[in-house]
Amino acid sequence: MQAVRSKNTTPEMIVRRLLHRLGYRFRLHRKDLPGRPDIVLPKHRKVIFVHGCFWHGHGCPKGRPPKSRQDYWLPKLEANVNRDRAKIAELERRGWDVLVIWQCETKDTDSLARRLQAFVDES
Repeated sequence: MQAVRSKNTTPEMIVRRLLHRLGYRFRLHRKDLPGRPDIVLPKHRKVIFVHGCFWHGHGCPKGRPPKSRQDYWLPKLEANVNRDRAKIAELERRGWDVLVIWQCETKDTDSLARRLQAFVDES
């Protein structure tokens, strides 16, 4: 598990490249915001989290919990999901718009680019 990165992951880099190509400027991993969002667009008051499907409990095939040692994994993964919900709620309470991009959604870059542009450009 120590080989699993929390910053500069492949899905995060895909999202960052798309945003840059679309002409948006952003900050990374701001420590002063709840949950340390992966990407922060301060001008638009928007934050983007790029979540790994396994670690954050997505419902896709990559997000399935392991079949072994469920007494260890299930509480750990459930705590991640609960923490994510709390951090997103806190950001929204502070007036930030939040978008969660899942690892499996980074495969279709055309669709992702449209989604990112729509999110950033909405008022």
